[in-house]
Amino acid sequence: MNKIYGSAAEALDGLLFDGMFIASGGFGLCGIPELLLDAIKQAGTKDLTFASNNAGVDDFGIGILLQTRQVKKMISSYVGENKEFMRQYLSGELELEFNPQGTLAERMRAGGAGIPGFYTKTGVGTQVAEGKEHKDFNGETFILETGMFADLSIVKAWKADETGNLIFRKAARNFNPPAATCGKVCVVEVEEIVPTGSLDPDHIHLPGVYVHRIVQGKHEKRIEQRTVRSREDA
Repeated sequence: MNKIYGSAAEALDGLLFDGMFIASGGFGLCGIPELLLDAIKQAGTKDLTFASNNAGVDDFGIGILLQTRQVKKMISSYVGENKEFMRQYLSGELELEFNPQGTLAERMRAGGAGIPGFYTKTGVGTQVAEGKEHKDFNGETFILETGMFADLSIVKAWKADETGNLIFRKAARNFNPPAATCGKVCVVEVEEIVPTGSLDPDHIHLPGVYVHRIVQGKHEKRIEQRTVRSREDA
């Protein structure tokens, strides 16, 4: 089966619908599936729920879909550096479900493994635990978190072979692999596609069985903002 598509729009053809739930990879500004997010913007799909570590910035990542009011709800662990996100949330235009980073990653991983729920100590005694089942194990309290099952996964990898085996680069490996596994369909954008059999099996981070469609493209290399102080202020 050929998994390689000519463009991000072609790779998403027939998969998008209003009101869908999308799991998106990325950590900070690295590993963001920018080509697929732009294709979703161009398609005009609306009322979207996104599960992602962050919401990008105003003009990059999921931020471009916030600008066009295509996102209804964010499930995230970090939402800083995005003024439009803040404006929409404070005005009641955008729903927000905060998840601790480890919990969010595990919810994605659990969904990909077919696990409907798990118990964790993270968030006990905080707003995160409100409305969730509590259970004691060995004298300690845990809360129940649910596995995440998305309609679509969109991720970015460094390399793929023609069957969809993936290699990620450094911090981009944090959320992309679990995000890739929890969707009914996984679409991945990559910097390079190599022939099947050319990747060392020990170097593969995600097996191609999880990947349904692949698109290759050129990507913008962004970095996080850096704050510096003058010597006089030190």
